Order: sequence, then C-alpha cells, then structure tokens
Amino acid sequence: MIWIAAAILASTVVGLLAERRWPDRAGSGSRRSLVILLYFVLPPIVFVNLAETDFDAGLGVGLVLGVTSVAVVGAVAWLISTRLLDLDRPVAGAVICCSVTSNTGYLGYPLVLTLMGGDDLSQGVAYDVVVSGIALTVFAFGVGAAFGTRAGAGFSERLRSFFLKNPLLYAAVLGALFPASATPDFLVEVSWVLVALVLPVGFFAVGAVIAEAQRAERLPTLPGLNSRVATVAFSRLVVSPAALSLLAMPFTGIPRSFFLLAAMPAGLNSMIVAHAYGLDLRTTAEAVGWTTAIVVLVGLAWSVFG
Repeated sequence: MIWIAAAILASTVVGLLAERRWPDRAGSGSRRSLVILLYFVLPPIVFVNLAETDFDAGLGVGLVLGVTSVAVVGAVAWLISTRLLDLDRPVAGAVICCSVTSNTGYLGYPLVLTLMGGDDLSQGVAYDVVVSGIALTVFAFGVGAAFGTRAGAGFSERLRSFFLKNPLLYAAVLGALFPASATPDFLVEVSWVLVALVLPVGFFAVGAVIAEAQRAERLPTLPGLNSRVATVAFSRLVVSPAALSLLAMPFTGIPRSFFLLAAMPAGLNSMIVAHAYGLDLRTTAEAVGWTTAIVVLVGLAWSVFG
C-alpha cells in the first residue's frame, strides 16, 4: 500500500513539474499517452482478465448488484450536476464519468489484500473485471458520447461515436466469449505488467493537466475542493457503498470485498474517456486526484492503526 501511494504521489508531482518545465510538450504528450492507453494497452488487459474469470451463482448476484449500484451512482451524479449545479454539458459529463468509474484495480487490489487478506482478493478481481469493466465500457463511454464535445451533434452521431471510440467494449465481448482454457497463463502475467504501467502514465497526465489549468487560469498550486469535485467525492465514496449495502440487504453471501471496492476513488480511465470524447479534462483530473488522496490517506491510516 505504501508503494502504491508513493508511486501515485511521485507520478503526479512529475507531471506537475514537467508541465511547468516544458509547457508546450508535457500536456500534449500526456494526452497522446492517454490515446495509446485507450487503443493499445487497455484492450488486451480487459480481454485477458475477463477470459480468465470464473463465475458462480453466488458471485453472480453480487456482480449484478454491483452494476446496479453503479447505475444508481450515475443517476445521483447526473441529478446533482445537471439539475442542482446546472453545469455545462462537458463539465457535467466529467462529473458523471468520474462518479461511475472507480480505481478498483490499482488501489482496490492492495487495499483488499492489506485490510482483508488473500482469500478475498480473487472475488475482488471478479468485481474489478466485471463491475468496473461494465461501468467503463458501457456507462463511462456512454456518458462521454452523450456529453462530450467530440462526439458529434445529433443522437445518431453520438451513438456512432460510442461504438467507434470504444475499443474496450469489443475487447470485453471477445473476452467473455473466449474460453479460459485457450488463454495462455503467461498472457495474464503480461497483462499485470501492463496494469503496472498504466498507473504512472495516468497520474502523470493528472499532474500535467492540473498544472496546465493552473498556468492558464492562474489557479492556486493545490486545486480546491470545489462543488464539481465534491459531487464526485460524494457520489463515489458515499453513495456507491451505501447503494450496494442497501441493495444487498435481502441477500446473503455477497463477498465483503465488494463493499470495500464500491468505495474506491474515481478511476484513471475517466481521464482516457474525457480526452477521447471531449469532456472537461481539468474537472476529471481534479476529481481523480482528490478522491484518490482521500482513499489513500484513509487506507494508510487503517493499515497502520486499524
């Protein structure tokens, strides 16, 4: 857990410093890296891990409830951002996208292992692959297509954009159809190496985008906890675990790791969606940074004093 926190902090700081040192290259370079992640790095990760996942009835109920709770979170974020705050569409889309995506992999895995133990980790992997996978490929990309400035004007153009800019959807479908027995074990290990690469690249982009906004708009060094970020924090860290807990009350045997993973911060993949579809990247970066900081600090305190 300490190493994860150190990697997140170091990558973000390097992104901040790089944008200030090379303002004409760091921001654009980080955006290009997000495109590379979307089309060349994330699809094989999704495909291999989904193909390797085994499902049973008890686990399936929990996964269905997990996906349902994500839909509830998205509805709450939509209501607050569009009806209460009346945000512009790209900003509201960024808020909703950050609320439905979660960092169940890079942070969720070490937290489950540290706070619960190895027996809970395998079920946590299923949650990450299925619930977070659907949240990303269907909900987040759908939000991007509906609210983004690069998704077209009318419904037909936005629908076409959803399918054309969503390679992870096709990777997930192929992974679900592909037999696990036909997937070589070494591909899983390769996918884990790719996962490790996503973390520093993604948080470098977070730092670069925040520094870019600071320079352009003369913002303070540490972005404040504004209403947009507070909405994401409330939706992701409060509504999400609460919704899953309420939905799970009539059932038994729901893996306890699911409730911890439901409270993970906004996912790095929201940065990729925001860039691809033209959602507000500054809001996305600030939401990822703030919610990650909150969860990391709580996780460190729990692992030390809990």
